[in-house]
Amino acid sequence: MDLELRGKTAIVTGGSRGIGKAIGREFGLEGVSVALVSRGQEALEETARELAEETGGNFITIVADTGDPESVQAMVKEAAERLGRIDILVNSAARVSGTYSPKLADITEDDFWGDMNVKVMGYLRCAQAVAPYMIEQGWGRIINLSGMAARQSGYSVGSMRNVSVAALTKNLADELGPKGINATVVHPGLTYTERIPGMLEDQAKAQGITVEEAERRMAERNSIQKMVDAREVAYVVAFLASPKSISINGDTIAAGGGVGRAIHY
Repeated sequence: MDLELRGKTAIVTGGSRGIGKAIGREFGLEGVSVALVSRGQEALEETARELAEETGGNFITIVADTGDPESVQAMVKEAAERLGRIDILVNSAARVSGTYSPKLADITEDDFWGDMNVKVMGYLRCAQAVAPYMIEQGWGRIINLSGMAARQSGYSVGSMRNVSVAALTKNLADELGPKGINATVVHPGLTYTERIPGMLEDQAKAQGITVEEAERRMAERNSIQKMVDAREVAYVVAFLASPKSISINGDTIAAGGGVGRAIHY
């Protein structure tokens, strides 16, 4: 299937590693020019070099902090100038939550405000900044990476921030849809990224089991009995970024391999 992405441009926040990096790779393979954005210059440059060599695509890097309004405005302006236009925004920058799930008494205000500022307000800031460019050209895609904590309890702040991203996305879709701009949200589950091997080693050591057994137990959390990797999430995002996704707007796509027993309709 031709996703009709060749020649388009994209901003990917949180683009130096993990799911953001995997999304950048798929965009490069599809002929999209990509602005990779994160706070660390060295990691960004290394990722851009790696992906350019692997895909033959055009990657630029922009250092920015989505928790800072001025930084976001400057980043989007630079991306538009260097890429020539902005067709796609993928919001993927967020504080890594890991497996830490503090109880009520242990949750701090920094836990809440830090997550909300970077993930929820950060996504909103980026959407506000790119919207005028997309409105002017009459086409755009905004994909917000959230997470399965939106659908399950366990960590209050994680659930609140991810539910907020879903609510933001539906509001963006309703307002911008008539202008040719679709907004969607993707909920990854536990995803195999660069940080997973270390987590598996720690769990194996703590439980007195092999790393292979620790991975098997992790995989049992979904219905396909396999841990979804970052590239498999990126496939979903690439489709949502394409013109062929026109029929999906304001909705949530879960990409966790079938997590939980609840029926969502």
